[in-house]
Amino acid sequence: MAFLIRRLGFYLLAALVAVSVNFFLPRLAPGDPASTMFAQYGKNLTPAALDSLKQAYGLSNDPLVVQYLRYLGDLLHGNLGVSLSQFPSPVTSVIATGLGWSVLLGVFSVLVSFAVGCGIGAIAAWRRSGAVDRIAPPALIFVGSFPYFFLALLLLYLLGLKWSVFPLGHAYDDGLVPEWSWTFVSSVISHLTLPATTIVLVSLGAWTLNMRNTMVAVLSEDYLALAEAKGLQPGRVLRHAARNALLPNVTMLGVVLGGVLSGQILTEIVFSYPGLGYLLLQAVNTVDYPLMQALFLIITLAVLGANFVVDSLYVLLDPRVRLGGAR
Repeated sequence: MAFLIRRLGFYLLAALVAVSVNFFLPRLAPGDPASTMFAQYGKNLTPAALDSLKQAYGLSNDPLVVQYLRYLGDLLHGNLGVSLSQFPSPVTSVIATGLGWSVLLGVFSVLVSFAVGCGIGAIAAWRRSGAVDRIAPPALIFVGSFPYFFLALLLLYLLGLKWSVFPLGHAYDDGLVPEWSWTFVSSVISHLTLPATTIVLVSLGAWTLNMRNTMVAVLSEDYLALAEAKGLQPGRVLRHAARNALLPNVTMLGVVLGGVLSGQILTEIVFSYPGLGYLLLQAVNTVDYPLMQALFLIITLAVLGANFVVDSLYVLLDPRVRLGGAR
């Protein structure tokens, strides 16, 4: 518990730094959203209209310290401002439309690739020089070397356009109302398959190779040789080895999960999947500063939160972390 409390303090400090950078960086840059719109529309906006825009968008000429304290207060109350591209909708409501889809796509894809990749890597190391060890790692690394958008377009063309096995885009069929019914759930699964498969194929090789190499090193440890000499069943020896070999991949899992909200932008664009990556593209194209700022903050906090979860898992998986924390 002492170890986790210290790590939590570190991540809270990192979150405060991230929030501060997220606030000061756009405000220290030249211009503001209202001035940008004024430049775009030219003479169509008068100076009085520009002042009205600034008030509507919550822009202020107060000192930065005052604005910063107000910004922290708004964050604590869940107020992230007003979206410029979807005015007068709050940023929180705009993000809410894509957050669930990004989490569904990202977490599902990462967990599937993690489980399958670690399983293949463990079997490849357990039966070195076997068929799985000779074929699976190099084949998966080869597939993973292709860019996201290439595999996405290839799957979209073959399975969506040419053979019509899966739908071409969006999160569910047009005309359906989101509800807990098999019709809606099956439509979501059908639309999820192609973008999720793209992410899994690209990331599967890294999980497999990391697990395989770590497992090979763990299998040479003396405690496993002792376990085999004592007559422990091969399946139990494999589970003990896999548990220790999982630790580096668990670390990478935290980083990957933290980047779920930002690491699938191209996939969401290709499949028109309505996640945060697609929202970020729209925010950049429409110069929606409040929405961009909120999305960057959510991505940063997601990375910090995922890494804290990984630290907590380490305490459970590796007793040496608990002992080190106690000292």
